[in-house]
Amino acid sequence: MGNTIFTKIKKDLGPLGSIAHLTHHFLTYPKLVGDVGPYMKYQNRTLLNWSINNYLGLSNHPEVRQADADAARDYGLGYPMGSRMMSANTDYHELFEKQLADFVGSEDSFLMNFGYQGVMSAIETLVDHKDVIVFDSECHACLIDGIRLHKAKGGIYYKYLHNNMESLEKNLIRASKYVNQTGGGILVITEGVFGMTGELGKLNEIVNFKNKFEFKLLVDDAHGFGVMGKNGKGTGEYFDCQNQIDLYFATFTKAMSSMGAFIGADSEVINYLKYNSRSQIFAKALPIGYVIGGIKRLELIKENPQFRTKLWHIASMLQKGLKEKGFNMGNTNTHVCPVLLNQEFTHNEALNLINDLRENMNIFCSVVIYPVVPKDILMLRLIPTSMHSEEDVNYTVDCFEIVRNRLFNGEYRFPFKHEKNLN
Repeated sequence: MGNTIFTKIKKDLGPLGSIAHLTHHFLTYPKLVGDVGPYMKYQNRTLLNWSINNYLGLSNHPEVRQADADAARDYGLGYPMGSRMMSANTDYHELFEKQLADFVGSEDSFLMNFGYQGVMSAIETLVDHKDVIVFDSECHACLIDGIRLHKAKGGIYYKYLHNNMESLEKNLIRASKYVNQTGGGILVITEGVFGMTGELGKLNEIVNFKNKFEFKLLVDDAHGFGVMGKNGKGTGEYFDCQNQIDLYFATFTKAMSSMGAFIGADSEVINYLKYNSRSQIFAKALPIGYVIGGIKRLELIKENPQFRTKLWHIASMLQKGLKEKGFNMGNTNTHVCPVLLNQEFTHNEALNLINDLRENMNIFCSVVIYPVVPKDILMLRLIPTSMHSEEDVNYTVDCFEIVRNRLFNGEYRFPFKHEKNLN
């Protein structure tokens, strides 16, 4: 019998799947237990946690917990049933959409069940084969998959070098020539805050090209919403160009510590998405518990600027401490803290380093290895929150110095064995 799909995957498990026998329940699919916060249990031990996007500490805010509990009590976990267009619209869904639109300065907004699925669908819905997408080379996977859906419909796209405005301009010239022939339009896609590296997208420079080129701008601000800008309205507010963003997208999984997403735009665009976005028309509506909980979270974001102030204090202190110790943090200019260890390492060394942090220093943080980053880089990605303390920062900086020295001295080269993985 010839090869089958299953035969193929047995031969090639993928770059991460090929080491899953070492990493499962450790580097991949770990189990963090307890209230979401800076200290959680991992394998029955309490660890200092730097891996949760609970930026403003809302996950366990007492008012949030109460709102979530009350909504579950009053409505259960299933209501409303069906898609919103057919049977599952509510006053709460529409109220939340109005509040989100008012907050980010859009005419209207549209709630989506998931961020990844939502933005993919929005891209696929809004562009057709006559249109061109021009996107930043380091856009998140969800944006890339949305662009692939555009390609599947016969559309074309151009990729510009990350945050490189000269490259963007060259590709806008190419795109303009194409749409002049097809009668289509141009959609530029970037992120507000690039979640892996912590770099700001150059929104203030991108919008300046609108004077020369005709395009619409989609900004994925998952890591900027609630955090960036004087009032937490996002990266556009930070750059004072929010009104130049044509499609403002954000998820609730970061600053809001919840589920779901929304997209803000002119009311005509939002109405089009409501009646043409397949991922929403043919999917169950966002459960009302997430909607009511989201309303409470947005209220707290608006009324408590001290949450952002504390986050930025912790992030600044952490980055300053690590840089003073000589750590390479790339080009981050936001709250995201990538620590780059530049040297080619084996998987064993990466795993032994993380094991040392967890088992001997009681620190849990994410490690990023090839193929997500180049082979000569090992990234330790720290996510500061308003719930972390100065003591947490100082302790972590000291521990990072220790593991870096052990890594460069070759002390992690022994074979990795973590028996708890096998349970």
